[in-house]
Parts: sequence; structure tokens; C-alpha cells
Amino acid sequence: MGVFRISTDSTELDIPLIHRFLSEESHWARGVSIELARKSLSYSLCFGGFVGTSQVAFGRVVTDYSHLAYVMDVFVVQAHRGLGYSTALMQAMLAHPELQGVTFLLRTSSAQGLYTRLGFTTLPNPERYLRYSPGRSIAVIGDVDQQPVQFLKFATTTKGNLLTCAHAIG
Repeated sequence: MGVFRISTDSTELDIPLIHRFLSEESHWARGVSIELARKSLSYSLCFGGFVGTSQVAFGRVVTDYSHLAYVMDVFVVQAHRGLGYSTALMQAMLAHPELQGVTFLLRTSSAQGLYTRLGFTTLPNPERYLRYSPGRSIAVIGDVDQQPVQFLKFATTTKGNLLTCAHAIG
């Protein structure tokens, strides 16, 4: 099959291949748009796995490079599975020099064996972790100038400034 090579050079990534896998073959990102896929890649440390010049594997890490690294979208294309590429890709992520000392998290429904072999464990107190899912109306209660307010919506201007619409409550 050839030598398996891993790169974090984003210019080497085969974006159409990554999008096609995520949108058509993955169970976690099925139907994702190419625009959203590109955006997620641009905000991640991406790891491409290659045999020759062909990309055959992918994974990405969303991180602040100091405390937390969230592993996402790890896959190996069907024709190259069973050759240890997902293990090598994960080992490269865990060994990346800029991610040393960082806590890694991930979510999986199908590859627990891979991740536990690499040292991942279940969360010790899962009840302490919360999530927020997009698509819900935003109603954040805050405190501005010691006055309680409810932030109703957020928007950005063409210059990227954050605008908030708020009204006093109480």
C-alpha cells in the first residue's frame, strides 16, 4: 500500500474528500455543508493521513493549546481500514509538541476500543459536564453595570463588532 505519512500542513488537505466522508459516510456529521466543513477545519489543528499523495485518513483537534484539546472527525477511508492508520493518527495528535500537557477529550459511539488502548478513559464525574446545543433560542441572563439584563440576540456587523440587544428585567 505504501508508507503512511501524517501531516498538519493544511494546504495538503483534500477538502472534497473530507467533506464527502463527513457529509455522506459519517454518522456524526451527515449532511454537513461544504461551507461549514471548511469553517470547522479553519478553526482546528488538522491531521491528514496520506499514502503517497492520496489522503486516506483525517482527524482534527479543537484546542486552546494550553488546557483543552477536543478530538473530532477521526476517520480512515474504507479501502485503507485495518492497517493501523487510525492508531497512528491518534498517536500523532497525542504526541504533537504544541499539545503536550493538554487534556484531551472526545466523544465516540463506535471506536471506544481504539481510544481506550491509547489511554482514554470515561469521564470521572460525567454529571459535572454540561453541553449546549445550537438551534435553541438564546436568552442569556447577565449583569451589565450592576443592572440585571436579558440578552435577547447577538449579531455581528460587517466589521466584526459584536452587537447585543438587551432590555432591563425586573
